[in-house]
Amino acid sequence: MELNNIRLEVMQTIGKSMDELIGKYLKSVEENWQPTDMLPDATNPEFIDDVKEIQELCREMDYDLFTVLVGDTITEEALPTYESWLMSVQGVDQVNGNGWSKWVRAWTAEENRHGDLLNKYLYLSGRVNMREMEVSSQYLISDGFDIGTGMDPYKNFVYTSFQELATNVSHRRVASFSRKAGNKQLAKICNTIAKDEARHASAYMEFVRRIFELDPSEMMMAFEAMMRNKIVMPAMFLRESGQQIGELWEHFSDAAQRSMVYTTQDYITILKSLVTDWKINDIKGLNDKGERARDYLMNLPDRLERISQRIVVPKRDYTFKWIAN
Repeated sequence: MELNNIRLEVMQTIGKSMDELIGKYLKSVEENWQPTDMLPDATNPEFIDDVKEIQELCREMDYDLFTVLVGDTITEEALPTYESWLMSVQGVDQVNGNGWSKWVRAWTAEENRHGDLLNKYLYLSGRVNMREMEVSSQYLISDGFDIGTGMDPYKNFVYTSFQELATNVSHRRVASFSRKAGNKQLAKICNTIAKDEARHASAYMEFVRRIFELDPSEMMMAFEAMMRNKIVMPAMFLRESGQQIGELWEHFSDAAQRSMVYTTQDYITILKSLVTDWKINDIKGLNDKGERARDYLMNLPDRLERISQRIVVPKRDYTFKWIAN
């Protein structure tokens, strides 16, 4: 049987359990939190005072940390790109509808709240040039992205597992630093979003575990291929007004490293966690190519550790148009 047909059969098999998986990893609309639950109520007489408090706390935030918060918001707002890409994955049938298309829509609905909440908070902060931020958001959606997965579900689920873990780290770190600075409201916002990301990561990681049970060698090779090409961030094509595609990414990445929100070490830690969670060293029934792929994956963390020791993060020399004044 051709590889594409095998992948389709595997997707169909897992898709039969999608109602169970959605119930396990996603929440119903009625029980879920909504952005307004964590923002000042405009009908409340104390609304203006609440906004002033947000603005005072945001003015005191570290420049790099605040920049990363804005960039994370833009990344969350590029959700239309992520949904359209997932809908094109082999085995996802958005025309006739199946378990996988149901998952993508429900996952999108949960993720959509993140950008809405952060956008409104930043608008109230008074520290953001909202038009510049909106320009970057529109660019990021219109420019799309190339994450190196094609329509292959195996590669896509490696990517989503890694990426959901990465966004969990980023939001969780912003929450932690905000809490230490006395901004309890922002800490609650980012920590709440981080919990969603962790739950979604668990789902995509389970998809991969089930694929390993059904098609171990091809899943192992897909994992290897993604790590050889490196996991690129959804914001890799970031730009501001007047810039070329991707021109802003390096500056944003440096800000994330300097603020310790997301670092090279985090990339390595996430890789290690996936190798451990998927029990890569214990997978049975691999062919020769699968065994070689496993060897590469088991040795990769140490190799990346050695490379990371030579990385020097530059000092800030760029002023983001997103930040007002």
